[in-house]
Amino acid sequence: MSVDPNRPSAARIYDRYLGGRHNFAVDREVAQRAVDLVPSIPRIARANRGFLRRAVRYAVSRGVRQFLDIGSGIPTEGNVHEIAREADPQARVVYVDIDPTAVVHARQILTGDPRTAVVQADLHEADRILDDPQVRAQLDFDRPVCLLLIAMLHFVPDTPELRAALRRYHDTLAPGSLLAVSHATASARPAEMRRLADLYTRTGTSMVVRDGPELLGLLDGWELVEPGMVFSPQWRPDLADPPVEDPASYATLAAVWERRTSR
Repeated sequence: MSVDPNRPSAARIYDRYLGGRHNFAVDREVAQRAVDLVPSIPRIARANRGFLRRAVRYAVSRGVRQFLDIGSGIPTEGNVHEIAREADPQARVVYVDIDPTAVVHARQILTGDPRTAVVQADLHEADRILDDPQVRAQLDFDRPVCLLLIAMLHFVPDTPELRAALRRYHDTLAPGSLLAVSHATASARPAEMRRLADLYTRTGTSMVVRDGPELLGLLDGWELVEPGMVFSPQWRPDLADPPVEDPASYATLAAVWERRTSR
């Protein structure tokens, strides 16, 4: 597993937005250029982490105790296993990322934790992920699982391979399973988001901003739970959260779906 410090990484750039330390000079350079284009990016990233926390807590409230976090990124405060275990110390989590930096740091943090696993793989490799011995040791696919695709799908172009992988995850997970997704959108800030997508693409990471119907089209078979697809601060905000005056300025769609049909 090799880490290239001269090639920017979406996971490390995101870590920089959140104020993390697991990034290189090339990542900081791209992050700064992105902030120059869209100054609110750090605020958007923090709101996205807030959605992650609320989605995990919602899953736990629905009785889900198993989590598969694909595109998990570099571990930061408030990881999925920490949030879930506030409610149930027996919760199990598998983190999956293609970025070797994310995998290395996650394994360092989780060493000795018997109810977590870390796998290096690509979202498209659904069979490999779902059949991985570490994944099978942690997750019982006969019981509901929460699949997390947080700030991830906007780095994946729409292809038959992507759609086949997403269908495979859906068909494998038991009824009652949940899917939580956040995704960049250009609906409120088309010019800024177009420039941001161009920046990412030029630095070697394709970025595909989608609107709501396009995102829904990728996730056939899942059924939206209330409040449906909204901007990230609007998804089941905590009672203590201050009102958000301009949710669209967060440029991130967020939603949770349920698998309700039998296999």
